[in-house]
Amino acid sequence: MDLDLKDILDFLQTVARSIGAEVTSPWFYLQLGLVLSGAGLAFAASATVRARIDVTSLAMGWPGPLRQLLRVLLESVTTVVFVILMRIARTGMVLWTWPSRSYLLAVALKLALAWLVIRLITSVIRSTFIVQIVSISAWLVAALSIIGQLDNVVDALDSVSVVLGGLRLTPLLVIKLGVLLLGVLWLTNIASNFVESRITRSTDLTPSIQVLLIKMVRMGLMILGIAIAISAVGINLSALAIFSGAAGVGIGLGLQRIVANFVAGIILLADKSVKPGDLVTIGDSSGRISAMNTRYISVAAGDGREFLIPNEDLVTQKVTNWTYTDKNTLVKVNFGTNYDADPRLVCKLATEMAAEIPRTLKSKSPNCLLTEFTEAGMKFSLTCWIADPSYMDSVKSEVMLALWEAFKREGIRVPYPVREIRVRGGAVPVETTVEVPT
Repeated sequence: MDLDLKDILDFLQTVARSIGAEVTSPWFYLQLGLVLSGAGLAFAASATVRARIDVTSLAMGWPGPLRQLLRVLLESVTTVVFVILMRIARTGMVLWTWPSRSYLLAVALKLALAWLVIRLITSVIRSTFIVQIVSISAWLVAALSIIGQLDNVVDALDSVSVVLGGLRLTPLLVIKLGVLLLGVLWLTNIASNFVESRITRSTDLTPSIQVLLIKMVRMGLMILGIAIAISAVGINLSALAIFSGAAGVGIGLGLQRIVANFVAGIILLADKSVKPGDLVTIGDSSGRISAMNTRYISVAAGDGREFLIPNEDLVTQKVTNWTYTDKNTLVKVNFGTNYDADPRLVCKLATEMAAEIPRTLKSKSPNCLLTEFTEAGMKFSLTCWIADPSYMDSVKSEVMLALWEAFKREGIRVPYPVREIRVRGGAVPVETTVEVPT
């Protein structure tokens, strides 16, 4: 440890002496002035170019990759102009004086060129966050390599370590693993998206099987990618046994519900009891399943709300699936008439009115039955079929409105309950009959 500390101090002293010697040279200030002037001119040129060039109209009709390249170049026009100016200044300094007196221009040129190349390469990545992380990390590595300090930084990062079991962790190992994991996960995401597009196009697979296959492919590719990244940095997978044991303890102590929801999600996708697009009722929540995820399903209520229901609840609770085997749904309307009406005429009118509703199925004729004779009147039950259960309430309302209009037209009355009030205390009893609508 003492030897390493002494080497670091010697290195810092050497760097300080070198910087001090360069700062006292007049050529340093000349190069610095050229760099600052080039940066100012680059910003001014960038503002002018962006104000006068419209990428959408200019690249209209171009292939997608060329449009993307032009867009990236326009966004990086400051760097492009700066690279050109530094190249001109560097060439002039080399022709005018010794090449060693234009080293700062060379460093600025290489750094700007490295950033431009990295920006062009990362333009194929859609995630802005990943682009920023990759760009900054790659540029830092390129900058250290340009100034000749990459090996020293690598050695310094590898000199500090922590041993866990049989695993030696160093900052360098963590950085390598992070970079590899980022790249591998990006590649697995591209591959899984490609496989997902192929699976969703298949007409031979049900929606639930498609979701199950997509999740299995994503999980399998992710596990494979992580294993490849860990092996690539030299970590023996058997050394991770301590972490797997800790993960098992964590699952046993605090992650039971998460694991239960994950397993329940796999079961739901496998047994096809519910699938995306089904109309379900779970407890007090009703709606159409819009998405099935690893931990929960999303049920759209139709009024802007979405219920996020854990998968475990669908396995342990009663679930009403209105479209499990058949989307056709029976709509039942109960109504009554007084005894002055002809029951056969009432049944005929009811079936005719239900058949005229646009959403009722024409292949299954409506049916009306006389179900009961009561004190207030006759009770009827009208049934009809619709193809989409989500319109059950609206169809029921349309049927009842049509019945009301038909009853008014035919003079059929809806029964009212009758109440008698007898007033005693006078010479002549008075009987009053009051009809109270229900």
